[in-house]
Amino acid sequence: MALQQVVDSPALTENALVVLKKRYLKKNDYGEVVETPEEMFHRVAKAVAGAELTYDPQADMDEVAARFYGLMTRLELVPNSPTLMNAGRELGQLSACFVLPVDDSIESIFEAIKHTAMIHKSGGGTGFSFSRVRPENDKVLSTQGVSSGPISFMTVFDVATETIKQGGTRRGANMGILRIDHPDAEAFITAKTDNEKFNNFNISVAVTDKFMQAMEEGGEYDLLNPRTGERAKRLSAGEIFEKIVDSAWRNGEPGIIFLDSINRDNPTPHIGEIESTNPCGEQPLLPYESCNLGSINLTKVVENGQVNFDKLKEIVWTSVHFLDNVIDVNRYPLPQIEEMTKANRKIGLGVMGFADLLISLGIPYNSEDAIEMAERIMSFIQKESQAASAALAKKRGNFPNYPGSVFDKPDTPFMRNATTTTIAPTGTISIIAGTSSGIEPIFAVSFLRKVLDGQELLEVHPIFREVSQQRGFYSEELMKEIAEKGTIQEIEGISEDMKRLFVTAHDIKPEWHIRIQGAFQKYTDNAVSKTINFPHSATREDVREAYLLAYHLGCKGLTIYRDGSRDQQVLNIQRKPEPPQVAPRPRPERTYGVTQRMNTGCGKLYVTLNRDDMGICEVFAQMGKAGGCANSQIEATGRLISLALRSGIKPESILKQIMGIRCPSPVWQEGEMVLSCSDAMAKALNEYCQSGFTHMVAEMGACPDCGATVEHEGGCIVCRSCGFSRCG
Repeated sequence: MALQQVVDSPALTENALVVLKKRYLKKNDYGEVVETPEEMFHRVAKAVAGAELTYDPQADMDEVAARFYGLMTRLELVPNSPTLMNAGRELGQLSACFVLPVDDSIESIFEAIKHTAMIHKSGGGTGFSFSRVRPENDKVLSTQGVSSGPISFMTVFDVATETIKQGGTRRGANMGILRIDHPDAEAFITAKTDNEKFNNFNISVAVTDKFMQAMEEGGEYDLLNPRTGERAKRLSAGEIFEKIVDSAWRNGEPGIIFLDSINRDNPTPHIGEIESTNPCGEQPLLPYESCNLGSINLTKVVENGQVNFDKLKEIVWTSVHFLDNVIDVNRYPLPQIEEMTKANRKIGLGVMGFADLLISLGIPYNSEDAIEMAERIMSFIQKESQAASAALAKKRGNFPNYPGSVFDKPDTPFMRNATTTTIAPTGTISIIAGTSSGIEPIFAVSFLRKVLDGQELLEVHPIFREVSQQRGFYSEELMKEIAEKGTIQEIEGISEDMKRLFVTAHDIKPEWHIRIQGAFQKYTDNAVSKTINFPHSATREDVREAYLLAYHLGCKGLTIYRDGSRDQQVLNIQRKPEPPQVAPRPRPERTYGVTQRMNTGCGKLYVTLNRDDMGICEVFAQMGKAGGCANSQIEATGRLISLALRSGIKPESILKQIMGIRCPSPVWQEGEMVLSCSDAMAKALNEYCQSGFTHMVAEMGACPDCGATVEHEGGCIVCRSCGFSRCG
């Protein structure tokens, strides 16, 4: 039976097709897309179904592949990005999440860096705990010198990550964690106050129950040297906690993970203690462990204003089967990772579209009914995923580390997977599914989406469009006004019941964000990835109370973002209002940079990009074959870009103006279309700026790929216009 006959073509939105073509579908050597979405799902389904033969040589692989294909093409489940990109292809690496050990030796540190490069090249993200590394200025007995400390070694990881591009489709992403009782904890807390540093890291402080108790009681706690286990000094827990609060208030980092809460739910404590998580914090893992994730689209189980739990059960069972198969067909980047992953067989089944589900049910996100629905949905998924895992174990066997695990009890004789549930950020895969991200509120009721030719399309939430048309107040002008304001709360002519229902992330008070996170965490094996959005006016006390609420609700970690906080960090707050004129800084005698060759419809364009001590200062280009008008236009474009750069104009603002300008003869270069000479100069500038600029652009709210507004989700940054994700 042909898979295409099982279901109709997936109901993909225009935006989903853009993202799939740009980031997921196979391309030939000329960068041309040579795969349809149906063929992609066919490729993935067939590859993942291949695991059946491992357990039953007589298995009907086509029947299993058909079920997996239907699950994906109906957009009921979307697996994590590496599975969509790599299943059935030469690379074959299907996991998104990895944790590597970092021990207290040069050999271990640089072995971890080598392994990091291999994982990033294969499309994965990595997490590390640097808590075992001896503190700065500690003794190094072998050389009679002193240690540079964990933060200095993080810099080496950061540079290595910047060098590795993840197969051209995903950039490297890291999580760096340090225990609160490490002697370098204070320096770690403020390590990302400068937005120029650690651009490829999210950082989180691993907080213990002992520290939280000392903080709430106004006491002190011990800093312990990991090399000796001895006390280095004692500090006020309250003062250190306030440093965390202040740094997070300033620019959203560090996050917090509650280490003891994580290890209380460690399913295999006899194997080791969990020290770290993946880059977005939702997947605590042992050293050398990986996990593959998938998210159920909750909008697909709403029927006639109710949740169809029978349908949800069917989706959960097929999804657990799918994710367990992924473990077997996966090609692991390291033998140690394959061994540990197959010993525990962790999977992470999560959800997306929760906000859209609430709207369909008529439930406001910031309400007790939403809390109740979150617990009802997730407790059901947790129960059924474990039942599905137990059923698989009866056929295929328990996970090898089952003896000694939390499941090793008479009432749970079978369990295939050490964990079954995770709430991950769903950035690009929720765009594919055409639904809201993870368990986040909707990002906007209406927004302007950038398209490839530089135009903007008005996007309206489909349910809001439908209801507003039914009630007779829909208009393009109103939708544009909503897009400009970002909310409907202060717009006249919209009823209070709609304002109550269509709340966006910034309309909702932080405590509701955290209570929703806590409700899902209550029934999730691993952790819950969510960003707690604060208005710009939020105080440090607001952030402090959020951390305490998350701790007492049993959350395993927290990521906060105060709207506009990183913008000010980058722009340097003290700027005079509306200066009438700006004089460019003079060009220095000496600059340094690179020349990049770009293909254009007019010939090969050589773009030179230079910087001085203050940053990028000039761009100019030459084309050997061209003359007259073409050369003069290229020279004029370069001069104006250079003038703008030396006048303090942000590079991303320049890119917004010149990227996407089209001429009659576009060409392909390295899988990307170059639309014109101006577009080529923009692409060269963008690539040159990536090392210290991609992070800055995204943090400031503009996508470095297309210039559209980005959203902060689950400790990551996602563009719903083109699918860009800083965390992959």
